[in-house]
Order: sequence, then structure tokens, then C-alpha cells
Amino acid sequence: MEKSQAEIRVQELRNLLNEANKAYYEDAQPFISDREFDEALAELEELEKKFDLQTPDSPTQRVGGSPTDKFPTVEHPVPLLSLDNTYNAEELKDFDRRVRDKLGEKPFSYAVELKFDGASIRIRYEKGELVLGATRGDGERGDDITTNLKTIRDLPMSLNSAPDVLEVRGEAYMEKEAFVRLNEYREEQGLQPFANPRNSTAGSLKMQDPREVARRPIRMFVFDLLYDTVDKNRTQELKVQEMEKFGLPVCEYFKVCDNADEVLNVIEEWGALRSKLPYETDGVVIKVNEEKYREVLGNTSKAPRWAIAYKFEAEQATTLVESITLQVGRLGSITPVAEFKPVQLAGTTVKRASLHNEDEILRKDIRPGDTVVIEKAGDIIPQVVRVVNPDRENRNEPFKMPDNCPACNEQLVKLGDEVKWRCINPECPPQVRERIIHFASRDAMDIEGLGEAVVDQLVDAGLIKTYADLYKLEKEDLIPLERMAEKSAQNLIDAIKESKKQPFSRVLYALGIRFVGKTVAKDLVNAFKKLDALAEASEEQLIAVDSIGPKIAESVTEFFSNEKNKKILNALTEAGLTFEEEIQENVSNQLNGKIFVLTGTLPSLTRKEASDLIEKHGGKTTSSVSGNTDYLLAGDSAGSKLDKAKKLDVPILNENTFRELIGEA
Repeated sequence: MEKSQAEIRVQELRNLLNEANKAYYEDAQPFISDREFDEALAELEELEKKFDLQTPDSPTQRVGGSPTDKFPTVEHPVPLLSLDNTYNAEELKDFDRRVRDKLGEKPFSYAVELKFDGASIRIRYEKGELVLGATRGDGERGDDITTNLKTIRDLPMSLNSAPDVLEVRGEAYMEKEAFVRLNEYREEQGLQPFANPRNSTAGSLKMQDPREVARRPIRMFVFDLLYDTVDKNRTQELKVQEMEKFGLPVCEYFKVCDNADEVLNVIEEWGALRSKLPYETDGVVIKVNEEKYREVLGNTSKAPRWAIAYKFEAEQATTLVESITLQVGRLGSITPVAEFKPVQLAGTTVKRASLHNEDEILRKDIRPGDTVVIEKAGDIIPQVVRVVNPDRENRNEPFKMPDNCPACNEQLVKLGDEVKWRCINPECPPQVRERIIHFASRDAMDIEGLGEAVVDQLVDAGLIKTYADLYKLEKEDLIPLERMAEKSAQNLIDAIKESKKQPFSRVLYALGIRFVGKTVAKDLVNAFKKLDALAEASEEQLIAVDSIGPKIAESVTEFFSNEKNKKILNALTEAGLTFEEEIQENVSNQLNGKIFVLTGTLPSLTRKEASDLIEKHGGKTTSSVSGNTDYLLAGDSAGSKLDKAKKLDVPILNENTFRELIGEA
């Protein structure tokens, strides 16, 4: 592979992993398994190292997802690192070998703990009273969800004989039976059921109304002391005992082992218990028990070298494929779906699973009427592993994709080297629904009140066929809809009108062009300024823009050459949406090429205002301190980033020295 090819593949992997992080940590709607994520991350790490393509904002340098903008953001005084994963005995023994090579003859043991499938939380107590609860976020910053966490009954509001300052890390979770009851209630209310207990927990903790959170059956275990006033020369075992002494909820599944063979025995023992536990678990965590060795063993940028997660094999079940149906995605991709005879698997009833594409079906030779083995990848997403007895007589004919879209009857096509068939009709009903939901989403046009249920009704009633039709709606059109009173109808009309003020970059992102995310949309707007110029750009002109590769260029030109898309764009222009954006020229090049990290609270500047100033003078901002960081801009209550900057000798600025640097003092 040449470097130019590697750069394209690296960007593809980064986009995939960033979307997967957002879906997992922020939206609680994962779309790939843990193993698929780990494989993509490993490939990215290898390419970045081989071709020297590392950047500070790469997923290989980050933990989890970014904080949301719904809650105040807090910085973690101790980074909340992720864990590297291992899936078999050989990989675990490789970890053990690395630890022993580093520690030499020093005696040590392993603390083995059950790994919970929930949401990671940091909790702070001061003088024994709970004062803060936060999500892990990106590992350095998270969301302040203190009020919501106080609704968890397992979590004490005050502690017994605790030090003045105590920080712990834990996992919020939902028991299997409680999860089933919650989904039954949601289905009765006509709401979408949660995919699994982890999703329901993460989603519940991000709710804005603590009273509603209190109704959710969330529980909690704590598993680590982050820091306190107690001597650090101790073990993980003693830390767990201390947390229990303080009155914090700890899990009973904890063992100390002398070597890797003993660890593997515990893994086998707990794996057999898995289906009997009241909560979901996807593995065990193995830590060097003696805390004094953690500094010796150290960390990578995102994970400790003194701990690792061993992931259980996915649970399997056998069921019948009753039929293979076709699902039309937002961008027209046609996904075959196996419809099963319902079966229990990993705590939930499984009725269907994606078969991904025609090639995958033919490779596994899956046909209606087959008995198949299924599993949940990463205990989350059902998938077909293999067909049972594929050589039996009287099997149905092999599956064949239709020539036409199952929803609108337009001819299906394959674009470029893609394996998926697509419907490229922008008026295809399932695409209309998904495109409008995306168009109205918070990061796009941000149309409050235009949720999935309302979109379904508008499409079913024939009131909208494209997102351009939203701007033709009147209050009288909405009032007949279910649960739509006069006031809510007027509010929605007002929100649609208000969305016309969104800048060009958000409108471009809202159009739902394949591969055009928020960052790419901004880059395209910066380069072309106006819709007409962008629509007329050749693939060569598009590729000349930073971050735009051949696939994105091809997708953009295809979108703007489609006659139906042209009509929709004309309608949006007539409706008054913004398709031109004046990009302010840099005030100076004083900070040209300089990379800044912001931390703490500045006296007179918000983070956005400080970031804007940096960009206006030619600089860039990133979220984490590294050897590539040129300056740390620090305000009050600066956290771990300040300590890291000092260790790396990164120049530290306050607001006054920053203003002097850009000539605005």
C-alpha cells in the first residue's frame, strides 16, 4: 500500500470509529460489535505507525466519546482510561508475559473482577457527601449528571468514615428482568424498545428530567478508588475492601490470582455463571493487584498497561429463518434482514438480524427455511454465524437480490466498488423518512419537535415527500395529526421557520450526502463558499480540498448531478435556506500551524470564543495534550491537562498572556 492509499484508508477508519464512538457513548445506539471496533482500531493504529500518520485527534489517541452539550462539562482530575481487550487464552498470556518482562523478579498478583455491561461513571465525595457524578466522556472530560445519579438507590448520598476527598469509578447498570419490564412498558406506550440493558442505562442517565430517571431501575457497582488521602502503597483488593467499608456498593465477584493459569480458571468459572447472573456481563477485568507497580508499567495514550479486559465468547442460540426481507436505509442502501422464529439469546428475545449484503448471504449460503446458529456480537447485535446442515435435501433456492427497490420500484444500482445495492431515488418513502429525521436532527437543522413519530405521520399522510416539503407546511396541515394540538402545531411551524437561519455548513450536512459529515461539510463550505460553486465543482476540484478523498468527491458530484436532488435544492433555495457563507479571513497568521489545548474557565472568554480567536489567528485546537501541543490555554479549575502539560514542558498561557500573543492585550 502506498502512502496516498493509506491516507484514504486512515480517514475512512477514523470516520467509522468516530461514528461508532458517538453511537456507543453518546447516542447509546451501537451499530458495530466490540470485536469489529477493536479490529478497525488495530488496523488504524498499524497504518498510522507504518506511514507516520498519527494526529492528536485520532481515535487511537482518545477514549470513548465526547461529552454532550446537554449537561455542564467537567474535567476529570485523573484520566478515566479505557481498557485493551483480549479474546482468548493466548492473548491473555501475552499480556502476562509483557507484565513479567517489565517487573522482572518483583512479586505480584492479579486482581480479577467481573466486567459489567453498563455505563462508566465517576463520583466525587467531599467530607463524606456526594457532590459530583459525571460520565466518562472522552476520558478527560465528561457530563455532569450529578442530579440524575442521585436517583440511583444503590449509591449512598453520604459515606461512613470517608476521607475529606474521595473519588471513585463505577458502572451504572440495569438488571435483565428490570430491562425487560422497561421495554414492555415502552412498547405499550408506542415507543422504540432499547437494544439492550447497557443502552437503556446510558440513555436514561442522559435524560433531562431527573424525575423520569428516578423511575428507571438503574443500579450501580463501584470498582476503583481514583484518589483519596490514603497511602497509595496498597492493593486493588484492599481498595475494594475500603470502598465496601465506606458503604459503597461493590460486586461480590472478585478474586486474587497468583498467575495467568489461575486467572483463566476464574474466567471459565465466571463464564459458566454468566447466564445465571441478574445483570449483563461481557467479560472480566484483570489488573495487577499491587498499585505501586502501576506507574512502573505505565499507560498508552488510552489504556493502562497494568490491566486488560478478557471478553467472553458471544452466547449462541439456534433458530429458524422464516424469511429474508429488505430494509431501505437513509442513503438508499438495501440491507437484507433475516426474520427469525423468536428465540431467547443473552437476555433478550431475538426476532431478526441484519445479513448486511448479498455477498454475505451467498458466502454463508443463508436461505429461508434454514436452521441457523446466531449470536450477539459483543452481546449487542444479533448476527448469523452459520447454517445448520446446509447439505440437507429440499432446501429453498439460493437468495437473489431483486432488480428493483422493494419500496418504490426504482431500479437498484451499485456505486463504484461498493458491495451494497442502492436505490438512488430521493423520493423513496423509507429514505424520505430517514432523510427528514437526519435533516431535522440537532447537529443539522435542529428543528425542535420534529421527531420520528411526527415524521412518520407526515410521510404516511402524504404531506411531505422530501425535506423541502417541510417549508410548505402550514399549521392547519398539522392539527389533524395524532397528539398534535393547535399550540404544538404552531410551535413546530415556528421551529421550521427558525431553521432557515442555520448557516450553510449545517444545511449542507443536513442534506445527507454520503460521507459528508459535519467536518467535511465545513471544509467544503470553506473551499467553495456558495452552493452553485460547490454543485459545479469537478471531482478533481473537490479532491484538492483538505480531508476530501475520491469516495467523498464521487459522492458529492453524484448528489448534485441527480435531477431530483436539483429540484429539491431549488425548492430549499426558494424557501429561503442559507446556501452561501461568508468565511471570515484570518485576522493574522500569528498562530499559523500552532496547536492549542484549552482547560479550565477563562475570566472573560468562553471556550468557543477562545477557540474562534485561535482559529482567526491561524491556529487550531484539539482536546488532549500531547507532544504535538504548542500551547495550553488554562483558566481556573484546570484539571489533569495542566499536569500533563507541565510534564511535557508545554508552554502554559493564561488569558492575559494569550491576548498578548495574538496582539490583543
